[in-house]
Amino acid sequence: MSRTRKVLVIGGGAAGNAITVLLRRAGVDVDLIEAKDDWNATAGSGITLQGNALRVLRELGVWEQVEASGYGFGSVGITAPDGTVLHAQDDIRSGGDDLPATVGMQRPQLQQILIDAVRASGADVRLGVRATTLDQDRDGVAVRFTDGTDGRYDLVIAADGLGSTTRAAIGIAAKPEPTGMAIWRVAAPRPMGLTRTDLAYGGPAHIAGYCPTSETTLYAYVVEANRDRASIPPESYADEMRRLTSAYGGFWPEITETITDPSKVNYTWFDRMLIEGSWHRGRVVLVGDAAHCCPPTLAQGAALSLEDAWVLAQMLTGSDTWDDSLFQAYYERRITRVRPVVEASVQIGQWQLDGVRDADVPGLMGRTMTMLRELP
Repeated sequence: MSRTRKVLVIGGGAAGNAITVLLRRAGVDVDLIEAKDDWNATAGSGITLQGNALRVLRELGVWEQVEASGYGFGSVGITAPDGTVLHAQDDIRSGGDDLPATVGMQRPQLQQILIDAVRASGADVRLGVRATTLDQDRDGVAVRFTDGTDGRYDLVIAADGLGSTTRAAIGIAAKPEPTGMAIWRVAAPRPMGLTRTDLAYGGPAHIAGYCPTSETTLYAYVVEANRDRASIPPESYADEMRRLTSAYGGFWPEITETITDPSKVNYTWFDRMLIEGSWHRGRVVLVGDAAHCCPPTLAQGAALSLEDAWVLAQMLTGSDTWDDSLFQAYYERRITRVRPVVEASVQIGQWQLDGVRDADVPGLMGRTMTMLRELP
């Protein structure tokens, strides 16, 4: 590039952190703002990282920390509600044969690894700050912030998640829509002998599963039809999740005993969104959940967000001209990969809601994950 470019990244989650690190490595000046005062305050309980997510984390230079902090495994089991294993199969290594098929991690640990990488990159980070105005012209964006400061940027990257205020500010009306399902999640101690994800279909919930996240921890989850959130007081979260999980056998009784603290239990509706046509307006570009989201039935939310960051960073650092044609090419490169993942993730959940007993869930999962082995 003929001169040093300056980029504002809005949002310090996976996508925002990843693109900050990649752009800084290429010599781009980056300011990152995060609305929360505590950057890791709501990182959640656990996360399942498929190989294509691990591929991007390796590119970021944090794979060794991820490998040391998480729990890698290569298969998934399907069980009856009583815990009887009905089928076990090897996971597809969507990041290539030199990476594990899957790594489970505690979300706060992954977020901290990415935070440390951003800090080490030399980016200018400000917490508890939002953008209040984005005034564009053909050459850049003038931004005013809630702390009273302002700045001018060659590009603004909106990585501010499902409820992106930047998305709305640039005139994109799309919003996440509920799919009809919801998930209870909790971090818990890992029982001895639990070494992979197992999924039970049926029982009082549509799906009951768990994922090891370290040598001593896991996160457990149950998926049901969504309920009016106002009807579930937060102080009852542990009781509600324990009521659902107590019907399952195998490792579940040991896990259920530990679900006692309602503040450790998270209840979230499943949403879907896919912005069609373009993911930019002028010099403001969306990445990650600000542009698309899907239920975690394929565990691809974070992976797709990380891929967005990787692809956009490649395109920005490989071109001297940042214009509509470049941003549209980014969208067209990503939409052909993101759309089938969103559609498959929603379809798997819809089959559960509709009670379709002969649905080809393994086939759909296999076809989708095979597609993801290709580089994004």
